[in-house]
Amino acid sequence: MGDAAADYTVFESSGSSTTARPHAPRIWAVASHRAGENSQIFGLAERLKERLGARVEIHWLRFNALGGPLGLLQRVGPIGLGSESRAALTAPWPDVVVSAGVTNEPVCRWIRDRSRDSRKGATRLVFLGRTWAPRHVFDLVVTTPQYRLPNEPNVVHNLMTQHGVTQARLAAEGARWRTVLDSPDTRRVGVLVGGDSGPHVFGVNSARRLAQEVNALCRQSGAVALVSSSARTRQEALDVLQRTLDPSTFVYRWRPNDPDNPYFGILALADELVVTSDSIAMLSEAAATRKPVHVFDLAKPGVPHDRTLESRAYGAMMAVLPQRLSRDIGLFHAAYFAGGFGVPLGERAASSGPGAEREIDATMARVAALLPR
Repeated sequence: MGDAAADYTVFESSGSSTTARPHAPRIWAVASHRAGENSQIFGLAERLKERLGARVEIHWLRFNALGGPLGLLQRVGPIGLGSESRAALTAPWPDVVVSAGVTNEPVCRWIRDRSRDSRKGATRLVFLGRTWAPRHVFDLVVTTPQYRLPNEPNVVHNLMTQHGVTQARLAAEGARWRTVLDSPDTRRVGVLVGGDSGPHVFGVNSARRLAQEVNALCRQSGAVALVSSSARTRQEALDVLQRTLDPSTFVYRWRPNDPDNPYFGILALADELVVTSDSIAMLSEAAATRKPVHVFDLAKPGVPHDRTLESRAYGAMMAVLPQRLSRDIGLFHAAYFAGGFGVPLGERAASSGPGAEREIDATMARVAALLPR
Protein backbone atom coordinates (compact mmCIF):
# COMPACT_ATOMS: atom_id res chain seq x y z
CA MET A 1 0.00 0.00 0.00
CA GLY A 2 2.44 2.34 -0.96
CA ASP A 3 3.05 1.88 2.65
CA ALA A 4 1.35 -1.40 3.14
CA ALA A 5 0.48 -0.07 6.48
CA ALA A 6 -2.20 0.27 8.70
CA ASP A 7 -5.04 -1.76 8.53
CA TYR A 8 -8.15 -0.03 9.72
CA THR A 9 -10.60 2.54 8.40
CA VAL A 10 -10.59 5.96 9.99
CA PHE A 11 -13.60 7.41 8.17
CA GLU A 12 -16.67 6.18 9.98
CA SER A 13 -19.43 7.12 7.53
CA SER A 14 -20.63 3.95 5.84
CA GLY A 15 -23.18 5.67 3.60
CA SER A 16 -22.39 7.36 0.33
CA SER A 17 -22.36 10.93 1.54
CA THR A 18 -22.15 13.21 4.54
CA THR A 19 -24.30 16.18 5.41
CA ALA A 20 -22.90 19.52 4.29
CA ARG A 21 -24.00 23.07 3.70
CA PRO A 22 -25.79 23.86 0.41
CA HIS A 23 -23.46 24.46 -2.53
CA ALA A 24 -20.56 22.97 -0.56
CA PRO A 25 -17.61 21.58 -2.52
CA ARG A 26 -18.26 18.00 -3.58
CA ILE A 27 -15.47 15.51 -2.77
CA TRP A 28 -15.35 11.89 -3.90
CA ALA A 29 -13.15 9.66 -1.77
CA VAL A 30 -12.42 6.71 -4.07
CA ALA A 31 -11.33 3.88 -1.81
CA SER A 32 -8.34 1.64 -2.40
CA HIS A 33 -8.14 -2.11 -1.86
CA ARG A 34 -5.34 -1.42 0.64
CA ALA A 35 -6.36 -0.44 4.17
CA GLY A 36 -3.32 1.77 4.72
CA GLU A 37 -4.13 3.85 1.65
CA ASN A 38 -7.73 4.12 2.80
CA SER A 39 -6.66 5.50 6.16
CA GLN A 40 -5.00 8.32 4.20
CA ILE A 41 -7.79 8.85 1.66
CA PHE A 42 -10.52 8.97 4.29
CA GLY A 43 -8.40 10.99 6.69
CA LEU A 44 -7.91 13.74 4.10
CA ALA A 45 -11.57 13.60 3.06
CA GLU A 46 -12.73 13.90 6.66
CA ARG A 47 -10.57 16.98 7.18
CA LEU A 48 -11.98 18.56 4.02
CA LYS A 49 -15.46 17.95 5.38
CA GLU A 50 -14.70 19.35 8.81
CA ARG A 51 -12.65 22.37 7.79
CA LEU A 52 -14.25 23.39 4.48
CA GLY A 53 -17.77 22.08 4.92
CA ALA A 54 -17.26 19.80 1.91
CA ARG A 55 -19.84 17.20 0.89
CA VAL A 56 -17.98 13.87 0.92
CA GLU A 57 -19.06 10.77 -0.99
CA ILE A 58 -17.24 7.48 -0.50
CA HIS A 59 -16.95 5.15 -3.48
CA TRP A 60 -15.91 1.53 -2.94
CA LEU A 61 -15.12 0.15 -6.38
CA ARG A 62 -15.15 -3.45 -7.53
CA PHE A 63 -12.83 -4.33 -10.39
CA ASN A 64 -12.72 -7.12 -12.94
CA ALA A 65 -9.58 -8.83 -14.21
CA LEU A 66 -8.67 -5.81 -16.36
CA GLY A 67 -8.50 -3.39 -13.43
CA GLY A 68 -4.84 -3.84 -12.56
CA PRO A 69 -3.41 -4.13 -16.10
CA LEU A 70 -5.24 -0.97 -17.23
CA GLY A 71 -3.49 0.99 -14.52
CA LEU A 72 -0.09 -0.43 -15.35
CA LEU A 73 -0.63 0.44 -19.03
CA GLN A 74 -1.71 3.99 -18.08
CA ARG A 75 -5.02 3.60 -19.87
CA VAL A 76 -8.01 5.82 -19.10
CA GLY A 77 -11.51 4.43 -18.72
CA PRO A 78 -13.97 2.36 -16.67
CA ILE A 79 -13.41 -0.92 -18.54
CA GLY A 80 -11.80 -2.51 -15.48
CA LEU A 81 -14.84 -1.80 -13.29
CA GLY A 82 -17.63 -4.16 -12.38
CA SER A 83 -21.03 -3.12 -13.75
CA GLU A 84 -22.45 -1.95 -10.40
CA SER A 85 -19.43 0.20 -9.63
CA ARG A 86 -19.55 1.78 -13.09
CA ALA A 87 -23.26 2.51 -12.74
CA ALA A 88 -22.64 4.34 -9.45
CA LEU A 89 -20.25 6.84 -11.05
CA THR A 90 -22.63 9.43 -12.48
CA ALA A 91 -23.14 13.19 -12.47
CA PRO A 92 -23.17 15.46 -10.61
CA TRP A 93 -19.42 15.05 -10.84
CA PRO A 94 -17.21 16.01 -7.90
CA ASP A 95 -15.04 19.08 -7.62
CA VAL A 96 -12.17 16.93 -6.33
CA VAL A 97 -11.40 13.21 -6.28
CA VAL A 98 -9.11 11.98 -3.51
CA SER A 99 -7.66 8.53 -4.15
CA ALA A 100 -4.55 6.33 -4.31
CA GLY A 101 -3.35 3.19 -6.05
CA VAL A 102 -2.56 2.15 -9.60
CA THR A 103 -5.90 0.34 -10.01
CA ASN A 104 -7.86 3.52 -9.32
CA GLU A 105 -5.90 5.73 -11.70
CA PRO A 106 -7.73 4.87 -14.98
CA VAL A 107 -11.15 5.31 -13.36
CA CYS A 108 -10.34 8.62 -11.67
CA ARG A 109 -8.89 10.02 -14.89
CA TRP A 110 -12.07 8.89 -16.70
CA ILE A 111 -14.18 10.71 -14.09
CA ARG A 112 -12.25 13.89 -14.87
CA ASP A 113 -12.76 13.40 -18.61
CA ARG A 114 -16.49 12.92 -18.14
CA SER A 115 -16.73 15.98 -15.92
CA ARG A 116 -15.37 18.19 -18.72
CA ASP A 117 -18.73 17.76 -20.47
CA SER A 118 -20.52 19.51 -17.62
CA ARG A 119 -20.95 23.26 -17.30
CA LYS A 120 -18.61 23.65 -14.38
CA GLY A 121 -14.87 23.10 -14.47
CA ALA A 122 -13.35 19.64 -14.69
CA THR A 123 -12.87 17.49 -11.62
CA ARG A 124 -9.47 17.89 -9.99
CA LEU A 125 -7.47 14.77 -9.07
CA VAL A 126 -5.57 14.48 -5.78
CA PHE A 127 -3.56 11.27 -5.48
CA LEU A 128 -1.67 10.08 -2.43
CA GLY A 129 1.69 8.31 -2.31
CA ARG A 130 2.96 7.87 -5.86
CA THR A 131 1.41 7.34 -9.26
CA TRP A 132 2.04 4.96 -12.13
CA ALA A 133 0.88 7.43 -14.77
CA PRO A 134 3.04 10.55 -15.23
CA ARG A 135 2.60 12.92 -12.31
CA HIS A 136 1.72 15.86 -14.54
CA VAL A 137 -1.67 14.31 -15.40
CA PHE A 138 -2.74 14.78 -11.76
CA ASP A 139 -3.59 18.11 -10.21
CA LEU A 140 -1.84 17.26 -6.95
CA VAL A 141 0.30 14.36 -5.74
CA VAL A 142 0.79 14.21 -1.96
CA THR A 143 3.79 12.06 -1.15
CA THR A 144 6.21 10.99 1.60
CA PRO A 145 9.99 10.37 1.62
CA GLN A 146 10.06 6.64 0.89
CA TYR A 147 8.83 7.18 -2.68
CA ARG A 148 11.71 9.50 -3.60
CA LEU A 149 9.65 11.72 -5.90
CA PRO A 150 11.32 14.83 -7.36
CA ASN A 151 10.37 18.40 -6.50
CA GLU A 152 7.68 19.45 -8.95
CA PRO A 153 5.01 22.18 -8.82
CA ASN A 154 2.13 19.74 -8.33
CA VAL A 155 3.91 17.47 -5.82
CA VAL A 156 3.51 18.09 -2.09
CA HIS A 157 6.30 16.53 -0.05
CA ASN A 158 5.28 15.63 3.50
CA LEU A 159 7.05 13.58 6.12
CA MET A 160 3.84 12.04 7.49
CA THR A 161 0.99 10.34 5.69
CA GLN A 162 -2.50 11.82 5.72
CA HIS A 163 -4.64 10.46 8.56
CA GLY A 164 -7.67 11.05 10.75
CA VAL A 165 -6.00 11.55 14.14
CA THR A 166 -7.02 14.87 15.66
CA GLN A 167 -7.00 16.09 19.23
CA ALA A 168 -10.81 16.14 19.18
CA ARG A 169 -10.98 12.53 18.05
CA LEU A 170 -8.45 11.45 20.65
CA ALA A 171 -10.54 13.09 23.37
CA ALA A 172 -13.69 11.34 22.18
CA GLU A 173 -12.03 7.92 21.84
CA GLY A 174 -10.36 8.30 25.22
CA ALA A 175 -13.73 8.88 26.84
CA ARG A 176 -15.22 5.89 25.01
CA TRP A 177 -12.49 3.43 25.97
CA ARG A 178 -11.51 4.69 29.40
CA THR A 179 -13.49 2.09 31.36
CA VAL A 180 -12.03 -0.74 29.27
CA LEU A 181 -8.39 0.29 28.83
CA ASP A 182 -7.67 2.70 31.66
CA SER A 183 -5.63 1.52 34.65
CA PRO A 184 -5.83 4.04 37.51
CA ASP A 185 -2.42 5.12 38.78
CA THR A 186 -0.67 2.91 36.19
CA ARG A 187 1.20 4.09 33.11
CA ARG A 188 0.10 2.66 29.79
CA VAL A 189 2.35 1.76 26.84
CA GLY A 190 0.44 1.49 23.56
CA VAL A 191 1.93 -1.05 21.13
CA LEU A 192 0.90 -0.85 17.46
CA VAL A 193 1.86 -3.95 15.50
CA GLY A 194 2.04 -4.04 11.72
CA GLY A 195 3.32 -6.87 9.57
CA ASP A 196 5.20 -7.75 6.41
CA SER A 197 6.10 -4.80 4.19
CA GLY A 198 8.51 -4.95 1.28
CA PRO A 199 11.81 -6.50 2.44
CA HIS A 200 10.71 -6.49 6.09
CA VAL A 201 8.89 -9.38 7.77
CA PHE A 202 7.16 -9.41 11.14
CA GLY A 203 7.44 -13.12 11.95
CA VAL A 204 8.00 -15.18 15.08
CA ASN A 205 11.55 -13.89 15.65
CA SER A 206 10.45 -10.27 15.51
CA ALA A 207 7.38 -11.01 17.63
CA ARG A 208 9.44 -12.60 20.38
CA ARG A 209 11.95 -9.75 20.37
CA LEU A 210 9.20 -7.11 20.41
CA ALA A 211 7.49 -8.79 23.38
CA GLN A 212 10.73 -8.96 25.32
CA GLU A 213 11.55 -5.30 24.69
CA VAL A 214 8.01 -4.17 25.56
CA ASN A 215 8.12 -6.22 28.77
CA ALA A 216 11.40 -4.54 29.71
CA LEU A 217 10.01 -1.07 28.97
CA CYS A 218 6.89 -1.70 31.04
CA ARG A 219 8.77 -3.18 33.99
CA GLN A 220 11.17 -0.25 34.00
CA SER A 221 8.34 2.28 34.37
CA GLY A 222 5.70 0.16 36.13
CA ALA A 223 3.45 0.33 33.06
CA VAL A 224 0.94 -2.03 31.48
CA ALA A 225 0.97 -2.62 27.71
CA LEU A 226 -2.03 -2.13 25.41
CA VAL A 227 -1.41 -3.99 22.14
CA SER A 228 -3.25 -3.70 18.82
CA SER A 229 -2.44 -5.97 15.91
CA SER A 230 -3.41 -5.16 12.33
CA ALA A 231 -4.65 -6.71 9.10
CA ARG A 232 -1.07 -7.56 8.10
CA THR A 233 -0.03 -9.23 11.35
CA ARG A 234 0.70 -12.92 10.84
CA GLN A 235 -1.33 -15.09 13.20
CA GLU A 236 1.66 -17.25 14.15
CA ALA A 237 3.63 -14.12 15.00
CA LEU A 238 0.74 -12.74 17.03
CA ASP A 239 0.47 -16.03 18.92
CA VAL A 240 4.16 -15.83 19.89
CA LEU A 241 3.82 -12.15 20.78
CA GLN A 242 0.87 -12.77 23.10
CA ARG A 243 2.50 -15.79 24.80
CA THR A 244 5.71 -13.86 25.47
CA LEU A 245 4.15 -10.62 26.74
CA ASP A 246 3.49 -10.19 30.45
CA PRO A 247 0.10 -11.66 31.49
CA SER A 248 -1.25 -8.23 32.40
CA THR A 249 -1.02 -7.10 28.75
CA PHE A 250 -4.19 -6.18 26.87
CA VAL A 251 -4.03 -7.64 23.34
CA TYR A 252 -6.50 -6.84 20.58
CA ARG A 253 -6.52 -9.24 17.62
CA TRP A 254 -7.53 -7.34 14.52
CA ARG A 255 -10.85 -8.25 12.90
CA PRO A 256 -12.21 -6.75 9.66
CA ASN A 257 -14.89 -4.08 9.99
CA ASP A 258 -14.93 -4.36 13.77
CA PRO A 259 -16.81 -1.43 15.36
CA ASP A 260 -15.10 -2.23 18.65
CA ASN A 261 -11.53 -1.94 17.37
CA PRO A 262 -9.75 -0.08 20.22
CA TYR A 263 -6.96 1.33 18.04
CA PHE A 264 -7.90 4.98 18.58
CA GLY A 265 -8.62 4.32 22.24
CA ILE A 266 -5.05 3.05 22.63
CA LEU A 267 -3.70 6.14 20.85
CA ALA A 268 -5.76 8.30 23.19
CA LEU A 269 -5.02 6.62 26.53
CA ALA A 270 -1.40 5.49 26.17
CA ASP A 271 1.27 7.57 27.91
CA GLU A 272 3.83 6.49 25.32
CA LEU A 273 3.74 4.40 22.16
CA VAL A 274 5.73 1.60 20.54
CA VAL A 275 5.22 1.18 16.77
CA THR A 276 6.73 -1.41 14.45
CA SER A 277 8.93 0.20 11.81
CA ASP A 278 7.11 -1.26 8.80
CA SER A 279 4.08 1.00 9.16
CA ILE A 280 4.62 4.60 8.09
CA ALA A 281 0.90 5.25 8.50
CA MET A 282 0.86 4.12 12.13
CA LEU A 283 4.06 6.04 12.87
CA SER A 284 2.42 9.15 11.41
CA GLU A 285 -0.67 8.65 13.55
CA ALA A 286 1.43 8.04 16.64
CA ALA A 287 3.29 11.32 16.06
CA ALA A 288 -0.05 13.14 15.82
CA THR A 289 -0.81 12.21 19.44
CA ARG A 290 2.22 14.34 20.50
CA LYS A 291 3.30 11.52 22.85
CA PRO A 292 6.71 9.83 23.13
CA VAL A 293 7.10 7.28 20.32
CA HIS A 294 9.47 4.30 20.27
CA VAL A 295 10.14 2.63 16.89
CA PHE A 296 10.69 -1.13 16.87
CA ASP A 297 13.16 -1.79 14.04
CA LEU A 298 12.35 -4.92 12.02
CA ALA A 299 15.72 -4.56 10.28
CA LYS A 300 17.83 -4.07 13.41
CA PRO A 301 21.37 -5.39 12.83
CA GLY A 302 22.72 -8.27 14.87
CA VAL A 303 19.41 -9.95 15.76
CA PRO A 304 17.54 -12.90 14.18
CA HIS A 305 15.41 -11.69 11.28
CA ASP A 306 12.41 -13.27 9.61
CA ARG A 307 12.59 -13.88 5.88
CA THR A 308 10.13 -14.95 3.20
CA LEU A 309 10.49 -15.54 -0.53
CA GLU A 310 8.56 -12.31 -1.12
CA SER A 311 10.79 -10.25 1.15
CA ARG A 312 13.95 -11.58 -0.49
CA ALA A 313 12.54 -10.81 -3.93
CA TYR A 314 11.63 -7.27 -2.88
CA GLY A 315 15.13 -6.71 -1.50
CA ALA A 316 16.61 -7.86 -4.78
CA MET A 317 14.24 -5.59 -6.69
CA MET A 318 15.32 -2.58 -4.62
CA ALA A 319 18.94 -3.34 -5.50
CA VAL A 320 18.63 -3.67 -9.28
CA LEU A 321 15.36 -2.18 -10.59
CA PRO A 322 14.45 1.51 -11.10
CA GLN A 323 13.55 3.37 -7.93
CA ARG A 324 9.98 4.03 -9.06
CA LEU A 325 9.25 0.30 -8.65
CA SER A 326 10.17 0.22 -4.96
CA ARG A 327 10.24 2.37 -1.85
CA ASP A 328 12.81 2.93 0.87
CA ILE A 329 11.19 3.34 4.28
CA GLY A 330 14.62 3.97 5.78
CA LEU A 331 14.40 7.47 4.30
CA PHE A 332 11.22 8.05 6.30
CA HIS A 333 12.75 6.72 9.51
CA ALA A 334 15.78 8.98 9.20
CA ALA A 335 13.59 12.07 8.74
CA TYR A 336 11.23 10.95 11.53
CA PHE A 337 14.09 10.66 14.02
CA ALA A 338 15.71 13.89 12.84
CA GLY A 339 12.41 15.72 13.33
CA GLY A 340 12.18 14.56 16.94
CA PHE A 341 8.99 12.55 16.42
CA GLY A 342 10.38 9.29 17.80
CA VAL A 343 13.43 7.26 18.77
CA PRO A 344 14.52 3.66 18.29
CA LEU A 345 13.02 1.38 20.93
CA GLY A 346 15.51 1.19 23.80
CA GLU A 347 16.29 4.91 23.77
CA ARG A 348 14.59 7.56 25.88
CA ALA A 349 11.67 9.14 24.03
CA ALA A 350 10.14 12.58 24.57
CA SER A 351 6.89 14.25 23.57
CA SER A 352 7.05 15.86 20.14
CA GLY A 353 4.48 18.67 20.32
CA PRO A 354 2.18 19.81 17.49
CA GLY A 355 4.77 19.88 14.71
CA ALA A 356 3.25 16.91 12.86
CA GLU A 357 0.04 18.87 12.31
CA ARG A 358 1.61 21.80 10.47
CA GLU A 359 2.26 19.94 7.24
CA ILE A 360 -1.31 18.64 7.24
CA ASP A 361 -2.52 22.25 7.44
CA ALA A 362 -0.26 23.16 4.52
CA THR A 363 -1.56 20.21 2.49
CA MET A 364 -5.13 21.20 3.23
CA ALA A 365 -4.40 24.66 1.88
CA ARG A 366 -3.04 23.18 -1.38
CA VAL A 367 -6.16 21.02 -1.82
CA ALA A 368 -8.46 23.93 -0.93
CA ALA A 369 -6.81 25.99 -3.67
CA LEU A 370 -8.10 23.46 -6.22
CA LEU A 371 -11.74 23.99 -5.24
CA PRO A 372 -14.01 26.35 -7.16
CA ARG A 373 -14.14 29.88 -5.81
